[in-house]
Amino acid sequence: MITIKSEELFKESEKHIPGGVNSPVRAGKAVGVTPLIIRRADKAHIFDEDGNEFIDFVGSYGPMILGHNNPIVKKAIVEALEDSLSFGAPTKKELEMAILVKELLPSIEMLRMVNSGTEATMSAIRLARGYTGRDKIVKFSGNYHGHGDSLLVQAGSGIATQGISSSSGVPNSIIENTLVLNYNDTEQLETLFKISGKDIAAVIVEVISGNMGVVPGKFDFMKRLREITKEYGVILIVDEVMTGFRVNIGGAQKLYEIEGDLICLGKIIGGGMPIGAFGGKKEIMEKLAPVGEVYQAGTLSGNPIAITAGLTTLNYLKDNPKVYLYLEELGERLENGINLLIEKYKIKAIVNRVGSMMTLFFTDIRVTNFSEAKTSDEKVFARFYKEMLISGIYFPPSQYEAFFLSNEHTMSDIDKTLICIENAFKKINIDTL
Repeated sequence: MITIKSEELFKESEKHIPGGVNSPVRAGKAVGVTPLIIRRADKAHIFDEDGNEFIDFVGSYGPMILGHNNPIVKKAIVEALEDSLSFGAPTKKELEMAILVKELLPSIEMLRMVNSGTEATMSAIRLARGYTGRDKIVKFSGNYHGHGDSLLVQAGSGIATQGISSSSGVPNSIIENTLVLNYNDTEQLETLFKISGKDIAAVIVEVISGNMGVVPGKFDFMKRLREITKEYGVILIVDEVMTGFRVNIGGAQKLYEIEGDLICLGKIIGGGMPIGAFGGKKEIMEKLAPVGEVYQAGTLSGNPIAITAGLTTLNYLKDNPKVYLYLEELGERLENGINLLIEKYKIKAIVNRVGSMMTLFFTDIRVTNFSEAKTSDEKVFARFYKEMLISGIYFPPSQYEAFFLSNEHTMSDIDKTLICIENAFKKINIDTL
């Protein structure tokens, strides 16, 4: 694998862009590599500036459920371009998106479009505070909800990789109003609510976490979380930026049979374009300006090109439920194959998977929270990542990210990936003898 152009371009990027990247995890520091500079992608494959081809398990970190360069989505975007890139005014497509999302996610009675998942979670928290008149929020260690000030307290994902629990620039006053609990810990949840329940505006949670690696919520924990928030009049914000329309057409809420008061969306609802949204109960959403006193705005919110890509993607998923059956088949084949190799080569590793989201943790304990995820051997993951990259497999460059499957991955892609994983495991075993 020759990466001369990627290395040259990245060195030049470092002169003009902080760290050479526009999102920290892309820098590859956690795995000790110079990041590939990607030129194009097609279906389930991605190509760098040197012409190297890779089977892609990043999928733009989740949005590309229909694969790259999908012809149906691409055609719709090209047609929409004839009308202009943006208007800064209401459009019919915004209405169509709201109606479709409400149909697919019945817990949403009203929807507002924004430009990113971070914008969605920040806005939902402000709305919850405005609606309840309370200041404190609760989040869970290892759940990542974007880079809003309140949400960087003990966050996961890229920040976990860098070994810091928060970010400079976050005022202590904000940290003091952010209460952090262990994920899946019902006893700790009960204790906190007994002490501070009446002061809490909202709890924000990933029902299936994806940014400490894939860590599913426990059903009993999520059930109790929904019950206790109702008991104390606390807004439950369900962050489905990653899982919305990814694990199921009805999202993680459908799998767990719970309903949030506010729901945050992103990624797939833009079909690969920058987008976000938040929605929920009408009585809460009507607190937003211009009908209410909670202010939120965005110049490019509801961008017609992003909406077009998202509408086309969601309608395809709605009309083709077999996509989810196929993704489950792919995921099961990959998971079972990895587990057989773990057993064969006595690798200290476990697989967590929900549908088309998966993480290979290099630890020998079952991962149900952030502290357990952090028992993973990051040095072994880095070695594994490099071997897979050399073999033409493109995984996220962090132990604490999810692998994503798309409708364009083939069984042959999975089988080739398993062969490459076996070769990587062999080399890891030799190195550790």
